[in-house]
Amino acid sequence: MSSNPLQQLAALGQSVWYDYIRRDLYRSGRLAELIRDDGLAGMTSNPTIFQKAIAETDLYDEDIRGLGSEGKDAGAIFEGLAVRDVQSAADVFRPVYDRSGGNDGFVSIEVQPRLAGDTAGTIEEAKRLWQSCSRPNVMVKIPGTAEGVPAIRKCLSEGININITLLFSVERYGEVMEAFLVAMEERVSRGLPVEKIRSVASFFVSRVDTNADKKLDALAGKAGSPPEARSMRGKLGIANARIAYQAFEEAFGAPRFSALRNKGVAVQRPLWASTSTKDPTFPDLYYVEALIAPNSVDTMPPETFEAYRDHGNPRIRIREDLEGARNVLPTLRRIGIDTDAIFRELEREGIQKFADSFDALLRAVAEKEKAVRVA
Repeated sequence: MSSNPLQQLAALGQSVWYDYIRRDLYRSGRLAELIRDDGLAGMTSNPTIFQKAIAETDLYDEDIRGLGSEGKDAGAIFEGLAVRDVQSAADVFRPVYDRSGGNDGFVSIEVQPRLAGDTAGTIEEAKRLWQSCSRPNVMVKIPGTAEGVPAIRKCLSEGININITLLFSVERYGEVMEAFLVAMEERVSRGLPVEKIRSVASFFVSRVDTNADKKLDALAGKAGSPPEARSMRGKLGIANARIAYQAFEEAFGAPRFSALRNKGVAVQRPLWASTSTKDPTFPDLYYVEALIAPNSVDTMPPETFEAYRDHGNPRIRIREDLEGARNVLPTLRRIGIDTDAIFRELEREGIQKFADSFDALLRAVAEKEKAVRVA
């Protein structure tokens, strides 16, 4: 077995994807090195990542000038840039896709965040991005909002690979798995091919603790606060994800999915997102280590990826202390922490954060286009 902890994760059944994209990564050959040396198996992107890449470097200036000269506005220019990056990265990952039988080697591109509450608009944009990228190893990211779930089902039923993002509650995760199963049943009933369709459900982790721990700290500062106000810090994110994984195993271990598997349908894997440690009092690999699981994906930002290569300790831990995990939510509710409110807040905040990044991105593109036009 390899001595590289990242490659050992693959041997345990967990794929590692990169939560980062930038043009010099694939142009320099660095992306190919990460694939070869570390077993990197995929890549995700979002408006925040693109905003930094475009605003903080000159890597995109030439393309911005070219697209601007065609009379395109900032939104169309950005989409052109994003599609080119995703296509190019997907081409580098294509051998991974082929070797894995279509299970890995994916690059994700996201529908614009302002559509999170618009089912029809999400479907339209997802179709356009899928057609523009024109690669079998691309996934379109759709937020798992109430309005996003029917869009997810529709796109999957039309054969589009979907990465469901911004999942926080096990309840909503259940709706997303149901959408996948229904979509695959629809395709099977219509005699349409299902073998190449892939989907992941991105369950966010450390952001859950960031929100919950602020509430716990406020509670702990009050006179007569319960001792759990301190002892429950950093517990909700991992417990929530472990319960979600149990739901995954139940759904995809049931006779309903066995019938689909016999038709060639692949499981919709859970993807652990937001696994970098936000609280400096926790170990840097706190979330990554706790959520090592077969049939799963962990998408890591570069800093976490490097840290895991350096001192990761791979071992399947997803089923450890399940009884304790099941007690976390009831305990928090008992001491006055409304976990359902936390999940609702996180969904709203996540959409707003990406929407703000998208707006900043469009401003940066417009400013760059103006600057390179007059240069």
